[in-house]
Amino acid sequence: MEGEKKYITVEQLKLHNKPSDLWISIQGKVYNITDWAKDHPGGDAILFNMSGQDVTDGFIAYHPPSAWKYLGKFFTGYHLKDFEISEVSKDYRKLASEFNQLGLFENKGHVALYSVISILVMLYLVVYGVLKSESVLVHFGCGCLLGVLWVQGAYIGHDSGHYQVMSSRRYNKMAQFLAGNCLTGISIAWWKWTHNAHHIACNSLDYDPDLQHMPVFAVSTKFFHSITSTFYGRELTFDAVARFLVSHQHFTYYPIMIVGRVNLFIQTFLLLFSKRSIPDRALNIMGILVFWTWFPLLVSCLPNWKERFMFVLASFAVTALQHIQFTLNHFTGDTYLGPPTGNDWFEKQTAGTVDISCSSWMDWFYGGLQFQLEHHLFPRLPRSQLRKISPTVKELCKKHNLPYKSLSFLDANVATIRLLRNAAQQAWDMALPVPKNLAWEAVNTHG
Repeated sequence: MEGEKKYITVEQLKLHNKPSDLWISIQGKVYNITDWAKDHPGGDAILFNMSGQDVTDGFIAYHPPSAWKYLGKFFTGYHLKDFEISEVSKDYRKLASEFNQLGLFENKGHVALYSVISILVMLYLVVYGVLKSESVLVHFGCGCLLGVLWVQGAYIGHDSGHYQVMSSRRYNKMAQFLAGNCLTGISIAWWKWTHNAHHIACNSLDYDPDLQHMPVFAVSTKFFHSITSTFYGRELTFDAVARFLVSHQHFTYYPIMIVGRVNLFIQTFLLLFSKRSIPDRALNIMGILVFWTWFPLLVSCLPNWKERFMFVLASFAVTALQHIQFTLNHFTGDTYLGPPTGNDWFEKQTAGTVDISCSSWMDWFYGGLQFQLEHHLFPRLPRSQLRKISPTVKELCKKHNLPYKSLSFLDANVATIRLLRNAAQQAWDMALPVPKNLAWEAVNTHG
């Protein structure tokens, strides 16, 4: 007791780090969210990852000001006694407050409207071209256009998952299911489950699912020691199959990106039909059934199997550009082992992200995610604002001697292939004994 306040230390807070005893601290106040974790809109996994520590920066990043009023019912009555806020955290919180006062989080522009219109136009052209034309070239073009449509649909799903792009929460949720489940065949529930964990544990080898692509890819030699994925709850076994695949990953990178969408379909089904508790499971399954109704029907309207194969492959190949972009943003970033920590939020984001430099007229192509660091620091910020804040973020990084990595699309590809090649060579040359092959690992790739 100090005065009228009750205090606990940082070390005492760390003891409350289990699902059955989950405490966190926000701006010096300690909250018990044990019973509420399962109802957290962002999922319980990210709360488990951040349990027993201060999470102020992460809370500010992901929650609007209106969320603060809900914290009171979880307050334990304790304050954190000896927690020191770093200078970079102070500047980050100040910057977030300034952006909020300027209305940047609410000024969404007309990106969503333009995106929806463009998607509807593309969908019409694809269907019209398939049904009304007999030209192979037109059908090929329709397949490519469908790929562009899927890419833009994914950006709408991504935006609506981070902030409200529509006029109400109900319409925003509808946009998520239509753009994600119905249009692209990828469950918004799966996206939220993995994407929120990725943001919180950016580039943690054992906590970030976006780096866990074993046995196909290994961005760090630490994967050669069969680390355990905390996210998936299983060992990422580095066996003979994994060694062979990783040894050739710099050659297989682009071909696998072309068919990477198949893995997303598989992951969607694995999650939706698992025993895991999933919000709106029935609605998610219904949306997936809509996709697997209209897409096969559209493909079946093509005159022969050669054109059907060409159409599907062309659409998948175009979406590979988006898959490549996502990997460029993180594969060459700094990695670490262990859970994320709340007291170096800004530092972890700068270390684990890579921006892609481009002209403003290409913003539509990247969906704003070429500003990966800006997006990670302010995930609720509309994509139309990311270019505007980029110079400010760059100056803050410079002030605190933190990296601000920005490469052209070509240079980012070169850097990624170089990293994959270096890891591949070490996998080929390493003298570690290889455990018996687990064939299941080769076909049940997560990531």
